[in-house]
Amino acid sequence: MLKQYFKENTIEAGCDEAGRGCLAGPVYAAAVILPPDYKNEKLNDSKQLTEKKRDELRLEIERDAISFCVASMDNNEIDSINILKASILSMHKAVSGLKIIPELLLIDGNKFIPYKKIPHKCIVKGDATYMSIAAASILAKTYRDEFMYKIAKEFPEYHWEQNKGYPTKAHRTAIEKYGPTKYHRMSYKLTDSQLSLFE
Repeated sequence: MLKQYFKENTIEAGCDEAGRGCLAGPVYAAAVILPPDYKNEKLNDSKQLTEKKRDELRLEIERDAISFCVASMDNNEIDSINILKASILSMHKAVSGLKIIPELLLIDGNKFIPYKKIPHKCIVKGDATYMSIAAASILAKTYRDEFMYKIAKEFPEYHWEQNKGYPTKAHRTAIEKYGPTKYHRMSYKLTDSQLSLFE
């Protein structure tokens, strides 16, 4: 089972994001405060779980969490400030939406901009180490996937229901054939021909 806390007797919020490497769609982030004695053996980094398991766990997390919030920044915001800043600001938005002010933020990864005066700890592979970060990774991923399913109906040629906006061969080929949509991140290298210019 993943670790329940980083520091004992502290209100900790786990934070993680989803969608940083995608060519289209928003970046999503979640912040989750779990009960101090919380146990859930199924909780793990969202990338290690099947979609069905993630959807089941999302319901459990939303039911059991003391507080949680999910936030996002769209592709235009990503293009204007860059993906790293957009990811971090999405986490800030998620933390600001919590009903309780946490005493410590556990951040998945190695970069963060301090939020207000709340102490934070960056943890590489935190989503495979701490329950609260794993819970945040599951919420961020499932909410983002839900959004990508929705816009896939608007633009079926890009197969977002399968690739979720990630740079698969099919996705890049569709961009070359049909051009980018209003959901694409124009600051990213979108096509193979663009990539070959940099090789």
